[in-house]
Amino acid sequence: MMDFSDQPRRTSGESVVPMINVVFLLLIFFLMTSSLTPPEPIEVEPPVAQGEEAETGVATLYIGADGALAFEDLRGEAAVDAFVAAGADKAQVRADGKVEAAAVARVMAQLSAAGLTRVELVAVPQ
Repeated sequence: MMDFSDQPRRTSGESVVPMINVVFLLLIFFLMTSSLTPPEPIEVEPPVAQGEEAETGVATLYIGADGALAFEDLRGEAAVDAFVAAGADKAQVRADGKVEAAAVARVMAQLSAAGLTRVELVAVPQ
């Protein structure tokens, strides 16, 4: 004889789909609200000085330890020209702490001759 009775049903566990949905929504939220900044074109270690923290969101010209100049994706004299052309209200120069002072002074004089009236040299506070 054949048994045609219903098989006992197994109880289903809690679904993890709603939790996965919440995690993805949070991930999307944090990715959309975060501000991603591009990496610095030249790795510099600014000199140490007393004072306030540097502001962010201003035009920045980088001077490497070997005296190399960079602004955004440009290098050398083209970087200086683009930096001057940006004409930002606040302009900063981030020089490596090991670069010669004469190289920094030469760049600052070049920026002054190009018409920039206020350029800040960034230093790390103590």
